[in-house]
Amino acid sequence: MTLASQPPQQQQEGPAFILYLQGSEYDDGLHRLTLWVRHLLLPVYGREVGSTAPWCPSWWQHPEAVAQLYGLWMAWKELTGPGSPATGPSTWHRDYLAHVMASLRDPSGPFAGCKAGAHRAKEAPGMDPYPG
Repeated sequence: MTLASQPPQQQQEGPAFILYLQGSEYDDGLHRLTLWVRHLLLPVYGREVGSTAPWCPSWWQHPEAVAQLYGLWMAWKELTGPGSPATGPSTWHRDYLAHVMASLRDPSGPFAGCKAGAHRAKEAPGMDPYPG
């Protein structure tokens, strides 16, 4: 799932947020994100999966997970790359990692009901038509 176009206030230099990408740009961004998740995030920060800390092995099928993990990855690149401050990794851990992982792995979060080999799609809440 991607959004059709970026709102004008979001148009700026730098990488576009993944939900604004389409087609091959989205596929490429998601591919690069999956490499980071597979080779750095999960081996170092994955922790054991359980009913109180679910994880979906098909996380890329959850738009919320894609959005949060992409933001986490962008912060990682900015705070741990060349020219980053010496306190960058500490800032990333404190300000980004803990919050995103707690949100994704919350028992009522986007992976609720998912188990190894059993992805379960989530239905978004409904909304009444706006009367205006």
